[in-house]
Amino acid sequence: MSNRLLDQTSPYLRQHADNPVDWFPWGEEAFELARSTDRPLLLSVGYSSCHWCHVMAHESFENVATAELMNQWFVNIKVDREERPDVDRIYMEATQAMTGHGGWPMTVFATPDGRPFFCGTYFPDRPRGGQASFAQVLTAVHEAWTDRRDELLEQAGQLTELVRRDAVPSGNDLPAIEVLDEATLAALASFDAAWGGFGQAPKFPQTLTLDHLLRTHVRTGSTAALDAVVTSVDAMSAGGIHDHLGGGFSRYSVDRQWLVPHFEKMLYDNALLIRLLTHTWQVTGAERHLQTLTEAITYVLRDLSHSAGGRFSAEDADSLAEPGSEQAEEGEYYLWTPEQVAEALESQGLGAHTEACCSFFDITSAGNFEGRSIPNRIRHRTDLDRPTEITETRRALAAVRSQRPRPGLDDKVLCEWNALMITALAEAGAATGNREWVIQAELTALFLCERLRRDDGRWLRSWQSAGGAGRAQHLAYAADHGALLDAFLALYQATGLLRWLDEATAVAEQIAEHYWDPDGGVFTTADDAEELLTRPRELADEATPSGASQTAVGFLRLEALTGETRYGEMARSLLRSLGPLAARHPTGFGMLLWAVELEAVGITEVVITGERPDLVAAVHRRFLPTVVLAAGERGDGPLWEGRDETGGDGRAYVCRNRACRSPVDDVEGLLAELG
Repeated sequence: MSNRLLDQTSPYLRQHADNPVDWFPWGEEAFELARSTDRPLLLSVGYSSCHWCHVMAHESFENVATAELMNQWFVNIKVDREERPDVDRIYMEATQAMTGHGGWPMTVFATPDGRPFFCGTYFPDRPRGGQASFAQVLTAVHEAWTDRRDELLEQAGQLTELVRRDAVPSGNDLPAIEVLDEATLAALASFDAAWGGFGQAPKFPQTLTLDHLLRTHVRTGSTAALDAVVTSVDAMSAGGIHDHLGGGFSRYSVDRQWLVPHFEKMLYDNALLIRLLTHTWQVTGAERHLQTLTEAITYVLRDLSHSAGGRFSAEDADSLAEPGSEQAEEGEYYLWTPEQVAEALESQGLGAHTEACCSFFDITSAGNFEGRSIPNRIRHRTDLDRPTEITETRRALAAVRSQRPRPGLDDKVLCEWNALMITALAEAGAATGNREWVIQAELTALFLCERLRRDDGRWLRSWQSAGGAGRAQHLAYAADHGALLDAFLALYQATGLLRWLDEATAVAEQIAEHYWDPDGGVFTTADDAEELLTRPRELADEATPSGASQTAVGFLRLEALTGETRYGEMARSLLRSLGPLAARHPTGFGMLLWAVELEAVGITEVVITGERPDLVAAVHRRFLPTVVLAAGERGDGPLWEGRDETGGDGRAYVCRNRACRSPVDDVEGLLAELG
């Protein structure tokens, strides 16, 4: 019976296909069985690279006795939160309302019609630290369902009302530029000047807030804002959250110093960090920022990529200690002892550099994580330059490490996260002049267009090969469309190809038709999607930008590039709705603050006619968050009217606040106009 999960596109669901638990994927079959047998639902939500999801699976879902209780008393549903963020969002809100916290694995008990009445996260297999065992929880919920159902139904009604409440405020005014300054002050107030980032442990990259601070520096010249960004980027790049041997970043640090990561590596984190690193390098020109940026891109292209250009979702936190062992250990793939370093370098003929290598990467006998060492440069965080012998030993250690059992790979291709990576690659490639990165961005875009778009033009959320030609499923969400809009605009500006501007416009039309809230917002799900307990809205920026924030930014930029004022009016309607929230909680709306800036400061339009790669490169090289660029293939919009130079006669036209400056034909003149 558990083989219902075998044909799912989610590797997380397929990981549970052999459990003794009679799992169902989310769908009507499970709900119908619950109704017909009068059993409550047991909803288990997680994702494949989640360490504690694996722990609970090993302890409880693979336990025959526990599975018997689940199968006898409940209808059990497995959900991949990355494939179904709509389901996850609804029940996570219920979990947070009931317990005061959230996280994964998420465990929710619900009525046969899906109303939650008891929520939690990880439950251990035996009573521990005052927490009941999962078997005890199952027994207590079953007894309550049997003997005190009225209480549970009352609780279900209360929780359902909470998740259905309308959290979008109404506003009549556009947020003023002062909101940007308030957001900067709030971010700097929580900035950790000693170690970078915000607050204490655990620490997440918070790239959207850092990007806001970098935009603040460009807009106002604030050295405090720039120092906060550089300190944070340097600290993360030097810490163990950064994979110094293979490139790329883990999801977060469990400590204040960025030393000990939660070892899972997510595509979205790396995409957002690559974008931040690009912007930081554009401002600082520092070689260390370019080095970390380059190695993060190398990691994604090498280890998270389908041969046709799709980008995989994540690598696990856990891996086996050695081939043939049964128990996976967190971080096993990344840890070293001096003896392991010596053996590895001896095998590569570099044994003489063992001491220097261990010293450089802080690999010691005492270790910094459970008796072993996470390579890092924390004590030298602004000095990431590697002498020749260290470069050689790094390659050697990476080669030896690659022979270890790798962390598990979640090889599903998510539309939203791939779109974030398209933007990162396109911007990095354009800024640095690395044409290969732009080509890789286009390759990913073509992959999405060919495999995650239906014949009727509607986008889908998730694709996975499952050993065959591949299959996509789940109608895409607002965040998918917002990320696609951003990605296609980034590709248009990096390549000058009208095909990508046309794709951006088509995505914008789908947002307007299927996701738009006439009161001035964006719904998570389409108007013709599966009806859930409630239709959630896109609000705050969290680990990734919300669909609402990306829509607001994308619509304003699209208005500037196409002259279609309808997009701008919709963006301004959205800003009126979410602006009050951004003013009260500025650090939760990092991407939306970009839209506030675009509207409050105004967009600068740059049109470059003819074939002038020197002028185009001059724009790309700088971090210009309020600039849109039209160059390459000539468009039909108002930006191109009367601007018909060809070839080497091309010029740059700069217009700001609906006023155009005199055209210029040299880089110095263009840079002067851009300020």
